[in-house]
Amino acid sequence: MAMTAAEIETLIVRAIPDAQVEMTDLAGDGDHFAARVTAESFRGQPRVAQHKAVYQALGGRMGGTLHALQLTTLIPEGTRP
Repeated sequence: MAMTAAEIETLIVRAIPDAQVEMTDLAGDGDHFAARVTAESFRGQPRVAQHKAVYQALGGRMGGTLHALQLTTLIPEGTRP
């Protein structure tokens, strides 16, 4: 069973409490999502570490109940590390 955008957002915010998450259903099928995750806690971390934190928040659901996720991570004010 596929995950909903709300379920994905909840998992991310539970693991990264300062995260603001914007979800988009890319194909309208509830199976291909884009997540834009903005968090102050990402400051000073390389992008790979930021993405790893989000994937860890999803608890191994990538490729299973969550088929595809296009991920963008940011720090507040739209600046990139």
